[in-house]
Amino acid sequence: MKPFHRRAMGATAVLLFLAVALAGEDEARAAEARQGALPDFVALAEKLGPVVVNISTTQVLKDFPGPFGREDPFAEFWRRFFGEIYPPEFRQRGLGSGFIIERDGTILTNNHVVENAQKIVVQLYDGRQYAAKIVGRDEKTDLAVIKIDAKGELPVAPLGDSDRLRVGEWVLAMGSPFGLQNTVTAGIVSAKSRQIGAGPYDDFIQTDASINPGNSGGPLINLRGEVVGINTAIFSRTGANIGIGFAIPINLAKELLPELKTRGRVTRGWLGVSVQKVTPEIADSLGMERPGGALVASVVPGSPAAKAGIRARDVIVEYGGKAVKESSDLPWMVARTRPGSRVDIVVLRDKKRLTLAVTVAELKEERPAVPAPKHEDILGLTVQDVTPEIAQGLGLERAQGALITAVAPGSAADDAGLRQGDVILEVDRKTIRNVSDYRQAIAGLKRGGVVLFLVQRGQSPAFIAVKVPREKNRP
Repeated sequence: MKPFHRRAMGATAVLLFLAVALAGEDEARAAEARQGALPDFVALAEKLGPVVVNISTTQVLKDFPGPFGREDPFAEFWRRFFGEIYPPEFRQRGLGSGFIIERDGTILTNNHVVENAQKIVVQLYDGRQYAAKIVGRDEKTDLAVIKIDAKGELPVAPLGDSDRLRVGEWVLAMGSPFGLQNTVTAGIVSAKSRQIGAGPYDDFIQTDASINPGNSGGPLINLRGEVVGINTAIFSRTGANIGIGFAIPINLAKELLPELKTRGRVTRGWLGVSVQKVTPEIADSLGMERPGGALVASVVPGSPAAKAGIRARDVIVEYGGKAVKESSDLPWMVARTRPGSRVDIVVLRDKKRLTLAVTVAELKEERPAVPAPKHEDILGLTVQDVTPEIAQGLGLERAQGALITAVAPGSAADDAGLRQGDVILEVDRKTIRNVSDYRQAIAGLKRGGVVLFLVQRGQSPAFIAVKVPREKNRP
């Protein structure tokens, strides 16, 4: 290896060397900046702004709700004594957003934006206003299609693929929050497939892009300039954005659009079961290796499920050849099945797999669920018989079961989630007709084991697994 020799450099050579070095450094910084630069929101806003519309609605209420809203306890007083000031008909106005999906003026928005509206006015990006009519709507997914008769062709929002969205991806929310038209906010996809208790078909995109009242029905847009969601709801303690917003995936809307446009409603399959999540405790009590599937809590008499032989306590693990990983999977699978179709359903019953053939019916309306039962003592429960008066007050079909009147704080029952007011219908598959049945059922419980309760809670039955304490609860 040759020794390194220092050599003197002329002034020109030194300046040239520094210039090259600085240029290289600038180029590196520029590359870094390009890597970490924010997306070009300006171009997106300019491109998609014209497809977003402002929707204002008017609803005529026959009964004046009072100056403090529909829950005003003095509403009747206002009507009687201030009739001239507060007439019998009251106009309630609402604001929302939407976006154009066809050049003929077809617009996609939320059902709650236009529901019960007697008058709908759509304002375009350039200020033009048109009366709109409802083409179709679906309350269960909160989707609605409306239409305006505008002159000339309108700009159309390109619909993307919401299944390709990734958590952390940049998105843009557009709409009219608080009536402020043409508002754009940016954020990322915070989560996917969120269930927020909005309905049986929850499957929301969560974002931290600012969504506020009035944004409902507006588009959620990816960096390719495609609509990937419909802004629908926010989680907030104040009523304003705190960084937790929810959007309906556009793929769901694309799936339902044909029926909404041609029939005005959505046709869904109906099985006739009430299902719940299989918790680790319930899986243990049923002898399952791991939690999964949809636990059948009740079966509607005469329903397709009842005719096929599905029973309460069955765990549905496959539907039409597809695995049911979570209880929330099943409602979607059934809803997407064409009524009249024959489907094979695999259930776990007494640790055995059974395949049952079901002919799916059409979901006409909300069907009544069947009731369920309840429990007491070593578990921390106080119970009493269900009298005819109690049954009537609770909306039960018959005076049967054990009513939970108290749950000891910190007890096994409390930890499992049993509540005061639950009616115990079964304990470890034993029917509970009264307190005597209940006491016999718990007398032989294995300490340290798990016991499965079937209870009626409100209008719905529920299975609850309770871990039996090794020692008796102490007050």
